[in-house]
Amino acid sequence: MVILSEVQSSNARIASTLPAGLVAVFVGGTSGIGETALKQFVKHARQPRIYYIGRSQEAADRIATACKHLNPDGEYNLIKADTSLIRNVDPVCQEIRSKEKAVNVLCLTTGTLLSHTETSENLHFATSLAYYSRTRFIVNLLPLLKQASSLRRVVTVFAAGYEGPITTSDFQAWKVPMLSQRGHVSSLITVSLEALARDAPSVSFIHNFPGSVKTNLARGGEGAAIYVLKQVFKLIGPMINMPNEECGERQLFLATSGKYPSEDLEASGVPLTAGDSPVANGTSGKSGSGVYSVGSDGESSGARVVKLLAQFRKEGMVEQVWKHTDEEFERITGSDPA
Repeated sequence: MVILSEVQSSNARIASTLPAGLVAVFVGGTSGIGETALKQFVKHARQPRIYYIGRSQEAADRIATACKHLNPDGEYNLIKADTSLIRNVDPVCQEIRSKEKAVNVLCLTTGTLLSHTETSENLHFATSLAYYSRTRFIVNLLPLLKQASSLRRVVTVFAAGYEGPITTSDFQAWKVPMLSQRGHVSSLITVSLEALARDAPSVSFIHNFPGSVKTNLARGGEGAAIYVLKQVFKLIGPMINMPNEECGERQLFLATSGKYPSEDLEASGVPLTAGDSPVANGTSGKSGSGVYSVGSDGESSGARVVKLLAQFRKEGMVEQVWKHTDEEFERITGSDPA
């Protein structure tokens, strides 16, 4: 386990080891894990330029005020968008690309517990937020990530370590049993990162599981099941939830630490020091291989996940998932990435 003091020590070295003016994009940055990660980035980086994407102007104003208090030298830009729709992702990315030549960090935390709701683009709402939309952001902003110096990293927060079988006849998970959906979508995320990394060895890709954290995933939900979930979370949450501040610190560590280097080992973030835990094993099972499935303890997922992903590669699953994803993007937008 990466102990909290190691996390905090690494974060404290960001200002002295990484340059001023780091550019970070937070998709889902107006609440929950995204918000606490954003605030930690603002707290530790020198003169950061932040783009945070969300729907609530009220939340955005609150966050902007907090950020300016934490770091008056930063620049904080809200882009309002409903990111469950792929068509909305492209204009957001175009705006960022019009203002920036490089992006250092892309952090994606959007999600929901609402299931079996369809978007206007005929995507499963939950899977669109957790997978399709996030993947579109990565594809669109990958050219800018490749251009960055000192740090090039994608962090996507879902359920790393819980990867499971992928139902290729139902990629959107409309009929995948509830108990299997987490494993299905987790595998889609990790496999897609492997596909993207093939053309971006200079970028580090991390899929992580944050553990139990207080979030707004059930907001907007109705019905008996959601009501029960909310009551359960209210009852047991205080006993099992990781403190929000620690969650944010750990997400910042994932986004900046040299423990998770890119495959080419360049622009790998805050250097490790004597006594730090070693470089993490990637999804290939090899140290520092560029794509990581990371648990709430900051360590790589175990042998079961490595074996499952190896089997996926052998079966051509990476290619199957990417072909499906590309076809959905083409169906919805009728064009290549923005």
